[in-house]
Amino acid sequence: MPRIVISGTGLYRPAQIITNAELVESFNAYAKRFNARNAARIAAGEVEAMVDSSVEFIEKASGIKQRYVIDKSGVLDPERMRPRIAPRADDELSVMGEIAQAAARQALAAAGKRGEDVDAVLCAAANMQRAYPAMAVEIQQAIGAGGYGFDMNVACSSATFAIEQAANAVRAGSARCVLVVNPEITSAHLEWRDRDCHFIFGDVCTAVIVEREDTAAAPQRWEILGTRLATQFSNNIRNNFGFLNRCEDTDPDARDKTFRQEGRKVFKEVVPLAAAHIESHLAALGLTPTQVRRYWLHQANQGMNQFVLRKLLGRDVDADIAPLILGEYANTASAGSIIAFHSHSADLVPGEVGVICSFGAGYSVGSVIVRRL
Repeated sequence: MPRIVISGTGLYRPAQIITNAELVESFNAYAKRFNARNAARIAAGEVEAMVDSSVEFIEKASGIKQRYVIDKSGVLDPERMRPRIAPRADDELSVMGEIAQAAARQALAAAGKRGEDVDAVLCAAANMQRAYPAMAVEIQQAIGAGGYGFDMNVACSSATFAIEQAANAVRAGSARCVLVVNPEITSAHLEWRDRDCHFIFGDVCTAVIVEREDTAAAPQRWEILGTRLATQFSNNIRNNFGFLNRCEDTDPDARDKTFRQEGRKVFKEVVPLAAAHIESHLAALGLTPTQVRRYWLHQANQGMNQFVLRKLLGRDVDADIAPLILGEYANTASAGSIIAFHSHSADLVPGEVGVICSFGAGYSVGSVIVRRL
């Protein structure tokens, strides 16, 4: 069987940044207005008064210090609390297509490839801009690729799930060179008016090139030793926005139409699930957790990652073993573990092994075990 490799990665991040201080100022202004407008209902016990957020609360709860966003003015406007994204004509490149193209160009350059060398494009993200035509097909055209493209969504595990599909396609011969892109415009489906989650997400796009080792020309290549995927249904992370909403006659701005989660339940249930998944996958390849040089884990919560690693290794580890990009990027859904891999992999030497792992809504867990060639 041919060796399958990751031969290039790319990263696009928006120019605009929202700091925790800016976010808190905006949220607290909104909360003050909400409480004033609903004073009578709050006094009657019909609704709860909103509580201020704080920089200390955000950083203690998550480890996040800032986030990149497509548009900060709309998010920080207390009368709006969501991005302003201008509509584009059907014959213009979409917003998701634009950021995916930027990340893809970086990944192609790193792999020493051109767009026409790609014969499959997988657009894998937590939320797509539209139902059809598929975002992947638009991106395929934008970079000049041939073959085919399709979209897929496994929420925060979309990237690792797509890498398995890409590796399988190359192994089976249905594609020679696959581009996986993860355009995560998370600011559009975050409820910025909810104190428990208003700080969680940021916007970004990552890209990965997957191909056979004997066609790869990049100086830095990572053999995919194995991939493993698992899902287990849970409602603890959910978003009910969808294409049946208009038929249900429900409020399109209702709380359930954006990201929501039962954070404590997620933490309690996902940590052991992710740790057991990684340990089992490594064992199937004849490896132990201590033989892994680096863990590029899903970037949702600093505490969650620490607990996963403690279960695997029996001790606390530093950023050299498990780098965190949360402070700069916040949670970027499926792109988080790929950002960590893209930013913190060049220093590994040939023969060293690493684990890319995501976990999130579904529940879903995906792991990709790689070795530096």
